[in-house]
Amino acid sequence: MLGDDAELTTSVRAAQSGDETAFRTVYRAVHPRLLGYVRTLVGDHDAEDVASEAWLQIARDLERFDGDADRFRGWAARIARNRALDHIRMRGRRPVIGGDEAELTGKPAESDTAGEAMEALATGSTLSLIARLPQDQAEAVVLRVVMGLDAKSAAETLGKRPGAVRTAAHRGLKRLAELLGGDPESGGGLDALPPQREPRDRAVTSASVTHTRARTQKDM
Repeated sequence: MLGDDAELTTSVRAAQSGDETAFRTVYRAVHPRLLGYVRTLVGDHDAEDVASEAWLQIARDLERFDGDADRFRGWAARIARNRALDHIRMRGRRPVIGGDEAELTGKPAESDTAGEAMEALATGSTLSLIARLPQDQAEAVVLRVVMGLDAKSAAETLGKRPGAVRTAAHRGLKRLAELLGGDPESGGGLDALPPQREPRDRAVTSASVTHTRARTQKDM
């Protein structure tokens, strides 16, 4: 297990025992990437509110979680996705889904440029170009590269086959590589991850989540 994953696993287990400092560590480690995933589903305007709702559920249900850092990221992503879909239904909108899963049955072609795009994203690059991808590819790329999930965990999150998720991620990365090689004046490049804005009144900070978690434990 990698050092960062070992630390996250330890923090998750401590947080399950009521350690609020550990929960803040978990929040700081996972929230930026989880927020980026939510943005691909609901857009920038509503992302913080939806992510806040997800963290409230994570705090409430954490004691029932069982697993290591990898499983925690997948579990958190599933919660965030469910909250995002609830939000979309409540607003009477549908996510912009591009393509059809039937198109994902083909074998992906090898691509050095796709690998370069994955490396750029994995080293903390932007989500701005991902908004140009079909929704299935955008989700697969964010879950695999930004959230760091393996194909099985990403497939469980999306309710798809691991092979379909791998192919969607590959096609998305190949398209990102093409965009990277496009017009530099288009405003797309793989910049740094979008900076977190100051939370709005309804947004949940790590402190408010841990406060809610402590209150929830007292009420049980």
